[in-house]
Amino acid sequence: MAAELPGRICGVCRSGPFPSTPGLRRHIRQVPECRRAAQNEFREYLSDIWTHDLDEVEEAPPSPSIETAVSDSDPEPDTLAGVIDNNLDSEEIAGEGLGDHIFASDATDNQAAEDVAPPSNNEEYIEEFPAQYRAGAGWSASDAPLPKFQDIHQRQSDNIYAPFENKDEWDMGQWLFKNVGQTQTEVFLRLPVINARVTPSYKSNRSLLQKIDALPTQGCKWKCDIVDVQGDIHSEDGIFPAEKLQLWRRDPVECVKDLLGNIILRDSLSNTKEILTDVDFRLVVDMQGTLPNGSTIAPIILSSDKTRLSQFGGDKSAWPVYMTLGNIDKLKRRQANAHATILIAYLPVPKLDIFSDNTRTEKSHDLFHFCMRRILQPLSNAGKEGVDIVCADGLMRRVFPILAAYIADYPEQCLVACCKESRCPRCRVEHDRRGEMLESAPRIQDQARIILWHKETGRRVQRFKEDGMRPCFQPLWKHLPRTNIFSCFTPDILHQLHKGVFKDHLVEWCTRIAGVEEIDARFRTVTDFAGLRNFSNGISFVSQWTGREHKDMQRVFVGVLAGAVQPAILRAAVAIIDFIYYAQLHIQTSATIEALRDALVSFHDNKDVFIEAGVRDDFNFPKIHSMVHYCDAIKTHGSLDGYNTESPERLHIDFAKEAYRASNKRDFVSQMTLWLSRQEAIAQFNNYLDWHASQSRISPSPATTGSSDSTHTGGDLDLASVSLTSTTHFVAKHPGYTHLDMQAITLDFRASHFLNALQAFILRKCPPPRRPIVPNEFDRFNAYKVLSVRIPDSPTSGHSGEIARIRATRFVQGEVGHSDTSAVFDTVLVKVDGMIPGATEGTSLEGLQIAQVRLIFDLPEHLRQPGIPQRLAYVEWFTPFRGPHADSRLYSVTRASRNRRPAVEIIPVEHIVLDFS
Repeated sequence: MAAELPGRICGVCRSGPFPSTPGLRRHIRQVPECRRAAQNEFREYLSDIWTHDLDEVEEAPPSPSIETAVSDSDPEPDTLAGVIDNNLDSEEIAGEGLGDHIFASDATDNQAAEDVAPPSNNEEYIEEFPAQYRAGAGWSASDAPLPKFQDIHQRQSDNIYAPFENKDEWDMGQWLFKNVGQTQTEVFLRLPVINARVTPSYKSNRSLLQKIDALPTQGCKWKCDIVDVQGDIHSEDGIFPAEKLQLWRRDPVECVKDLLGNIILRDSLSNTKEILTDVDFRLVVDMQGTLPNGSTIAPIILSSDKTRLSQFGGDKSAWPVYMTLGNIDKLKRRQANAHATILIAYLPVPKLDIFSDNTRTEKSHDLFHFCMRRILQPLSNAGKEGVDIVCADGLMRRVFPILAAYIADYPEQCLVACCKESRCPRCRVEHDRRGEMLESAPRIQDQARIILWHKETGRRVQRFKEDGMRPCFQPLWKHLPRTNIFSCFTPDILHQLHKGVFKDHLVEWCTRIAGVEEIDARFRTVTDFAGLRNFSNGISFVSQWTGREHKDMQRVFVGVLAGAVQPAILRAAVAIIDFIYYAQLHIQTSATIEALRDALVSFHDNKDVFIEAGVRDDFNFPKIHSMVHYCDAIKTHGSLDGYNTESPERLHIDFAKEAYRASNKRDFVSQMTLWLSRQEAIAQFNNYLDWHASQSRISPSPATTGSSDSTHTGGDLDLASVSLTSTTHFVAKHPGYTHLDMQAITLDFRASHFLNALQAFILRKCPPPRRPIVPNEFDRFNAYKVLSVRIPDSPTSGHSGEIARIRATRFVQGEVGHSDTSAVFDTVLVKVDGMIPGATEGTSLEGLQIAQVRLIFDLPEHLRQPGIPQRLAYVEWFTPFRGPHADSRLYSVTRASRNRRPAVEIIPVEHIVLDFS
């Protein structure tokens, strides 16, 4: 027997022997268990070899190109390192490349950790945090400051509305500030009727603003740093031009104190005494073990995104940086009016035309990192030593604010990671292998820091080029403790999946294969249904695409493609749609993560059909590769709905665009910060008044009642205008159609067998010896246009409080100048008692059958009998579900018939369980 070659046997799974060292490296990168073991061993290797070298490294001398002017109370800022010649002929680093450290071991295979029991019935599975860590432990301190609202209550107990005189004056003042411009406010306050009857204590807009600025609920203070940037294009007299930029920022540690001490968020805050398994922040468990017992982790979630401010002209832009905490429930984080996300900075957005074309891009990257380092500098010491914070429950805790997630689009992720946009900001995949189902070795912050240091000192570093890094030698994450910036990047569902993989790629590929006319024609024929978008002109004429349009297309796209493309293309499309829907789940379990991975594998198994069809040459682009990281991101950071870039996009409206419109468009950033500070003070003061009302058991102020966002996509029901059929089914209080005769029912509602079906229903409900009155052709009926059905809440998909509206309306001829209104008869899912299990056995469709509602009506008074429901529906049945299609996995049905007639029936409306949207 030939001897095994030493060093070419995998030390974890004992696979091999491999013919070469690169072969073993490739195996380690592709097998998750082996890759994790290699990472653990390399971390030990780093601590033994590299740490000592790093401690002796002196900081690079400051560069005069960019400096900052700050107040004397500020610590000395970082400075951008000078430009180092990247072509120095120094020796390469000896030894194996970083991250490719080959290991061998006689240890047996690692035992796979058991999966935690998945949640059932859409409930969160909660387990206690390991007791030995005493995570989130708090204590009472006599000298600890009171929470903000309690402190305000003690200081102004005589007049809770101070500095305003009373409630009416406060309500009018905040209404004027929010809805009326400064000039018109001045005019309004000078009106004789206002001065004679209302007599507010503020007589001008200036005095009103002074009172708002005196509110006791002011937030964190803004600070402006002046950043001096010196260009490299010298003038004729040899002088290099310079530019002064403004960096507006807040102290992130003070913002953390505000969030953790906010009594309004008390019920939404977690101090990690318990963890939500498979739901949120599993990485906290590992991080907690590195901190002193009793520590509280405040996982920092940053997001930044450049946005345009001017609407129709101009080039005004802003670059907001937002911050929230992983301790706050993600549903609360996503509510814009909950103020659970704080704006901590406006980055400068200069043109940098004082630099040459060759250096402008590099200098813009340096400027970004310099500003972010300045913003996040307070987190460095706080993350290492911790900071004592009074939390919303009144207890003091030692809190460690640690960067845990960074929400950004792909270009900005590469900017933060100091890598080229042709590379992945999370892993070290080769640039020409991004289209493969390949799990490459992850980037590690300590490694990247060492590589950048060696490159800065002039050495030739092979890994610098292999990893596609940029020469940014003072990255924002250089001094951030207890974090790996590359694992902080979260998937971007909006840009990567909805807009990227689906709209820009899948839809384009399928349209080129099936033809624009065919795809448009199929979208036009999609059934009109409440909740489904009807693309009446197809999709090729849509000029403005938003996330809403992408989601509407995804709901029907598989059905549109069925029969228009070949089976392999349909399977690839189904895989991408499945992946998108699994990625959006609000609660993830081991089963859903496995299904997410299976969908990705299915796409890669079928993707070559697009190359064969001639619509793609390869799949080597970032958005396809990003899908590889979704499973790992869910396991470390929880469900991805808490990290979608849709939240920053929504925040731009309040924190950037509205603030810009409130300015005079000159030196607008300083005005924006002032306007936002006043808006925050007003919002927090309203929260204080509500808190005070709850403490005093009085009604909340009308100004804030009902201010929370509604999650009912169908809208709330006005109970005064509806008739309650049951707790889940509603119709209008008054019928939309009254005294309908048999001819109108037969012709207008196409219910030709209505009378026979109703007679059969009554006789079935009243069997002999009962002798009920049966309807005849002279009876009249009251009918309803819409039946509203309350859909059961589904925390897994994020749907709660939604209402489906089932329509049964007849044709209405339009008046002169108005178009006709077509008849609408919606299809529904109906619960069928005693149904024989078929193709849907064991699925959510078991016991259900599709029917089309033709009429929603009340049984006349003289026909009512005990045991017969009053509110009924006349439906036409479809056949039971047949087995799902092999490629589309859609269930197919056809219209059912009995004796060559449509299969019809009268059913109680309560049997309608869910709409088909």
